[in-house]
Amino acid sequence: MNNLCAISHKSIGIVQRVGTVTLDFLASFGRLVLFTWKAIQGILRPPYYFSELGRQLYSIGYLSLPVVGLTAIFTGMVLALQSYTGFSRFSAESAIATVVILSVTRELGPVLGGLMVAGRVGASIAAELGTMRVTEQIDALTTLNTNPFQYLVAPRVLAATITLPLLVLCADAIGVFGGYLVSIHKLGFNSALYLEQTFKYLESEDVISGLTKAAVFGFVIGLFGCFQGYHSKGGAQGVGRATTSAVVSSSIAILILNYVLTALLFG
Repeated sequence: MNNLCAISHKSIGIVQRVGTVTLDFLASFGRLVLFTWKAIQGILRPPYYFSELGRQLYSIGYLSLPVVGLTAIFTGMVLALQSYTGFSRFSAESAIATVVILSVTRELGPVLGGLMVAGRVGASIAAELGTMRVTEQIDALTTLNTNPFQYLVAPRVLAATITLPLLVLCADAIGVFGGYLVSIHKLGFNSALYLEQTFKYLESEDVISGLTKAAVFGFVIGLFGCFQGYHSKGGAQGVGRATTSAVVSSSIAILILNYVLTALLFG
């Protein structure tokens, strides 16, 4: 009898924990949906804070260019080397240029660019808004009759959505150039033939699909950074948790959305 009671209490405890986790997840998801709706409203409705938008365009876009460009050029170089190692076994070295440009424009450019921007910009946005939240600066904006979503959230989300496709476009060019450098100077390819092969099979659909992904990823990065920072609490430790959560959640979302968008665009 005692064993049955112990098993019963243990089962009830497991059900309670599962129920608590489920309710917490649904509550967080509901807050995220409401936050997303308010952020979109802040983007579409006046007043518009163009000076703040310009500052975010510079901070998110221009200052992220070095790290995105560095990632892209070494990605293209490594991709050319690895492709040569594999294709040389089947005497298909001529396909390296096509593989490099299609891989960079369709997948590696937007995904790696998004992940690098998520690490740099998502953490920065979450830390900035989190600090404003714990120091009650956001509450002060509300007291001064300034909508925090229009002044703080909308410029950051819009700037990330605009700048990431531009960064990915630069990353595409830099990544392809990295593959070109390795193929010409290390693998001994003919420059004219490599360039001809590079653009022979490239279509506008490949570039546009990558830029579409980048715009979605930019929106997600700005949204999650603002969401985590806006809802942070608990002082400096809370800001640290919000920063970590922003990077992790946006990175996971990018990987999931990459599959979904790939299935929609090329499925």
